[in-house]
Amino acid sequence: MNVALEKTVPPQSEVETFLRANPAIESIDAFVIDVNGLARGKRIPVADLRQIYATGVQFSACALLLDTRGLGHGAAGLGTRDGDPDGTAWPIPDTLKRAPWALRPTGQVQLELRDVAKREPLWWDPRAILNDMVSRCRADGIHPIVACELEFYLFDPRRDSHGPLVPAASPLTGRAPRAAANLSLAALDENAVFLTALQQAARAQDIPASSAVAEYGLGQFEINLNHIPDPVRAADHAALLRRLIKGVAQAQGVDATFMPKPFMDQPGNGFHVHVSIVDESGTNRFGAAGGAALLQHAVAGMQALTLDSLAIFASHFNAHRRFQSVFVPRTLDWGHNNRSVAFRIPVADAAARRIEHRVAGADASPHLVMAAVLAAIHHGITNRLTATEPVTGRVSNALPEFSSGLLDSLRRLEESAPLARYIPERYLRAYAELKRSEYAEMVGQILPGELDFYL
Repeated sequence: MNVALEKTVPPQSEVETFLRANPAIESIDAFVIDVNGLARGKRIPVADLRQIYATGVQFSACALLLDTRGLGHGAAGLGTRDGDPDGTAWPIPDTLKRAPWALRPTGQVQLELRDVAKREPLWWDPRAILNDMVSRCRADGIHPIVACELEFYLFDPRRDSHGPLVPAASPLTGRAPRAAANLSLAALDENAVFLTALQQAARAQDIPASSAVAEYGLGQFEINLNHIPDPVRAADHAALLRRLIKGVAQAQGVDATFMPKPFMDQPGNGFHVHVSIVDESGTNRFGAAGGAALLQHAVAGMQALTLDSLAIFASHFNAHRRFQSVFVPRTLDWGHNNRSVAFRIPVADAAARRIEHRVAGADASPHLVMAAVLAAIHHGITNRLTATEPVTGRVSNALPEFSSGLLDSLRRLEESAPLARYIPERYLRAYAELKRSEYAEMVGQILPGELDFYL
């Protein structure tokens, strides 16, 4: 398990160091990460960078609660009844980096949006929710070590607006893949230019990306991130990696999607979270004396809260299609070395003993997913819950809740008393309101398939 330690740099020193190292930079993308894990912000001249660190950036406080298109729906009255006030977004230390994929020399800095007067984090900020959850865990002696895995597809951006996605052609062969290439080194070779640029960009941004894997789907890949002891920064890394992958892909003339089910006949894209618990000395408690019982308490917490959290793990209409895919969990089972379960215990020695949470879709909010996973672990450990027996062999059955769709999962989210003890009830209501509004606008359109069936 590769554990990376956070480093802190005085803000103004960070600016001066960055400018000396990158004299050609022309502009800076300054952004927050919203409820969908997407960057929302402004592109500013590099001459204004010092001012950002001195006084922050002003923009709409409801930017954190927008739909996937960047449109507000007035959830909890934000952006409507409140008069759409600004918040002040402050740079997060050690996030000022180059954006190597940009057409012109560009940097980026991640921001935290705060109340203008009080300078306190906003209650609807997913990052603040995760930070509170991490603090609660640590206060109770639960110190998580986490890592994320993200799956995505490369596809050809040249398509009719109503046409299906087409896998991107290999730069080496000029042909789109036509057969599954799971774990194929040839597929990695054929996309070596993209993957090399991705790794270089990740290094430039201090995103701890490790292995790249060709997955089952045509043009599908997975990128793994290293384990670190800061779940907030790990979620930041996952969100920044998604932005990076899309940027690098577009620079290569293709596009990338984290849509959970972009192809009906291909596997879905998942967002897997690996979690272990360490003590104050850094020893993995899952692998120490009594660790098997502790691990089962954590699994039991996941079993107890996953259905209540399903609208976070699968946050929109398409995300629920993913539960039709191969090796996507549709039960609350757990097991050792078994990819058909929701909560997998990978093969590992005592120092790396961990749980892999496999439920979330790849475009879910990394901060909310992480908060829900840690809430479940805390719930299971502090209440000493009992897990079911681990399963062996492939799980092929399904619980009806995994096929009931977004609206039912949002209702369950809002009504969950256990989840509201971890994620504030007002946030769960606002989240559900936003996602219902987005869903209503999506189904309010005439879809291409309707014309094929009913015209």
